[in-house]
Amino acid sequence: MRSESLNVFYKQKNQFQRWWFDRAIRGMYDTPAMAPSSDPGAPLVLSQLQHRDVLMYLAAIKSFARQVPVGGVHVLDDGSLTPQDHATLARHVPGVTLHRIVDFREPDLPAGGTWERLAAIARLSESRYVIQLDADTLSLDALPEVCAAVRDDASFSIGTWDGQQIEEVLERAVTARKHLQGVQPHVQVLAEAHFDHFESASTLRYVRGCSGFSGFAPGPGKLDLMRTLSARMQALIGARWMEWGSEQVMSNLVVANQPNAIVLPHPDYADCEKMQSGRTRFVHFIGTCRFRRGVYAGRVRQTLLNGRT
Repeated sequence: MRSESLNVFYKQKNQFQRWWFDRAIRGMYDTPAMAPSSDPGAPLVLSQLQHRDVLMYLAAIKSFARQVPVGGVHVLDDGSLTPQDHATLARHVPGVTLHRIVDFREPDLPAGGTWERLAAIARLSESRYVIQLDADTLSLDALPEVCAAVRDDASFSIGTWDGQQIEEVLERAVTARKHLQGVQPHVQVLAEAHFDHFESASTLRYVRGCSGFSGFAPGPGKLDLMRTLSARMQALIGARWMEWGSEQVMSNLVVANQPNAIVLPHPDYADCEKMQSGRTRFVHFIGTCRFRRGVYAGRVRQTLLNGRT
């Protein structure tokens, strides 16, 4: 009973925080439409979107497009977007392409979570550079590393610690196994601990990044890589590979095994737990700190609304 009461409390708290956040940045509806770039080399930006994050997403895509030329925008509708949401997106993001999530279900890959998003990225990035941008991100200042990655056809990941580099999967497996004893591990740790069972383990690489902001250089083969590694991982850890979080493992594998892959410098690019005032230029407002002390809303107002609500 106490657990149920706590769940209700936290659900209501989250609903209030979201209401307050949307109210604080409602001026986004009055901002000018995003201007896509005419540069044929400009990347595509793809996001999976739900109804409650539409206003948040406008801040993410508009702030990003101020810093990086965007050649086209694709939105994967998780099924909750309303006709009004579609109209809002069309008004603020001219030329936006809306996709149904079911159109990117792959029979040989897990479904749900953000697996369809990764499958869409794999298809779109066969011929164009694609950047995955979560709705809860914000670009605060210039992002020259991202512009350089696009120019150089280098895939990228947002990292989680200072000085992070792409690593070998064998190295990550050793590290992950240290966290398996005596606990029910998160699917990411469990999967990483089995990396040394990949047939191609000696040549595969990995980055323990976040799939919420990542870049995929143009080129074929990503879906084939996903199918091969996913089938092997399902054989190794069974039904747990269907859990939320497995797609992030696969996204990290896909990014790391592209030519010239890089990790964006941390904390210049960081989540809101690790952001540093005056240094961090791109922030991922993850759930643990998204609405804390009104920082997120304040940064949106400062960056896009000239301080107004």
